[in-house]
Amino acid sequence: EPAQLVRITPSPYDHALRNPLKGLTTRGIRTDHPWATLAHDYLRWNQLENDESDSLQKILDVCDQRWSGLPAKNIKVIPRVYLHWSADDQKYWPEDMQNGDYTSDQFQARLLRLIARLGQAWNDDPRVAFVELGIFGKWGEHHSPSPTAPLQKLAADAFARALPNKRISVRHAWSEFVSQDFGEYWDSFAHLDQMNSHGRAIAQLNRETQRYRTQYIGGEVAYDWGNWKDQPGATPTASLAIRKHRDFVFHTIRWTHCTQLRWIADYDFRDAAARQGADVIQRALGYRFVPTSAAFSPNIDAGELRVEVKIQNEGSAPFYYDWPIEFSLLSPTDRRVVWKRTVDGIDIRDWLPGDLWTQPEFGAGSNRPPKDRVNWPQRGCDWEHSPQEYLIAATFDVDVPAGQYLLAIAILDPAGMSPSVRLATSQYFEGGRHPLGVVVQGDEAGGALPSD
Repeated sequence: EPAQLVRITPSPYDHALRNPLKGLTTRGIRTDHPWATLAHDYLRWNQLENDESDSLQKILDVCDQRWSGLPAKNIKVIPRVYLHWSADDQKYWPEDMQNGDYTSDQFQARLLRLIARLGQAWNDDPRVAFVELGIFGKWGEHHSPSPTAPLQKLAADAFARALPNKRISVRHAWSEFVSQDFGEYWDSFAHLDQMNSHGRAIAQLNRETQRYRTQYIGGEVAYDWGNWKDQPGATPTASLAIRKHRDFVFHTIRWTHCTQLRWIADYDFRDAAARQGADVIQRALGYRFVPTSAAFSPNIDAGELRVEVKIQNEGSAPFYYDWPIEFSLLSPTDRRVVWKRTVDGIDIRDWLPGDLWTQPEFGAGSNRPPKDRVNWPQRGCDWEHSPQEYLIAATFDVDVPAGQYLLAIAILDPAGMSPSVRLATSQYFEGGRHPLGVVVQGDEAGGALPSD
């Protein structure tokens, strides 16, 4: 008869977490942001390759030079390669190619070569979080000019071939580059003038194809065109500090299953209301794994440890990579790892959030409605399908010296097999492991964590 398990409810943690592969994202490489584990990096094509004679090594050198300090800060990059910024004198084609040429045989051949090399450089680079397809049009935003349908297919298929290990996003995932099921970067997120077009299209794509389950939705909040001062607010600080703006952004994150956003991250850290709002938005973005209950064998005299943990994803999106779960036994005095094992057969990408958030209310009118035409219902916004609980259950053979141990759970970043993803519980040790209870090899009693 198996030994009785001790059942516990881990204590909750109610604030945001600085977690990998989600959340507020910096524009450019910055390591001083309180929340950001993601940095967006624009790369000019001619930085990576300025002549046909340039090698893969040049791309590797440029990336190393730009990203070398990031692993120590647990920051990963979302790169986007572009050819044209905004003005006519901001075009960055290689010297042996024609500025503004998106269609020649030479361009297509070099495009395919560059994408293949980006795959060699980035597909197995743990510093790269996600990849934005970029390349075409101003800022790599696929307009001015927009790529032709054959070019979209050529580029989409090449990116998918070159970067099978990375999630890739495009500007209009519902209508462009559709030969692949890519994710989405919305570059005017929660903007009043695009809720009816882009917001609704993303929500519909998710409803019809469940795209968010396998591909991330992200992008940028815009503070420089149209009716942005009405929504999402005049500045990043306003978006976070003022309730009507923060709620508007929050609901749009839920509605679109959004994982990460930049520009809004440039708020004034000295503003107390903005700091409070950043906590709300950081918490809503991406995944949020809450351990709702746990059970374990308090005594391992027979050499067997059974563990069960239930997890609920209270965030807005899944986690998009297959990172392992680890259980460990720690010395209670110095928290040193005495024993550890990863769990087989559990894929944290399957831990889905709720689905079908309450829709905004759209008034009649054009795509650019007056400010009273898009509103979230004042009360009662919620998931139509609540997030479910997911069970981690494992049995281990354990051989440790007699004594008391702390049983802990962690999610590891495969880049260093180190604890990385924090769970939303206050039962947390700096360094990334979460103690669940006391396990004993010998005569003493194991059980719940002591009150101290």
